[in-house]
Amino acid sequence: MKIYHNPRCSKSRETLKIIQAAGVEPEIVLYLQEPPNKAELESVLSKLGISARQLLRKGEDAYKDNNLADENLTESQLVEFMIKYPKLIERPIVVKGEQAVLGRPPENVTALL
Repeated sequence: MKIYHNPRCSKSRETLKIIQAAGVEPEIVLYLQEPPNKAELESVLSKLGISARQLLRKGEDAYKDNNLADENLTESQLVEFMIKYPKLIERPIVVKGEQAVLGRPPENVTALL
């Protein structure tokens, strides 16, 4: 099990706590320091079953500054922006095998435990 984690985020901390309380010690990816590459992010999106646009944090400055609300931007372009500006990636993301969930709310992670 792997968690894309931001220790400053309460939802991310809460999700990690639920995982650890179940006796699982996940691989913790501090994605703000080590952003995923394109293949990894595309794989995560596929496992989540959502589009890149659905994973974007729309309240971030990088979203507004780069006009990411533009519907003409492609999936590939949005993924590139998330790699360049990892704060744009919604968190936390928990991956187990071929499945993934977004920890919003944190209880979503129980589907993988």
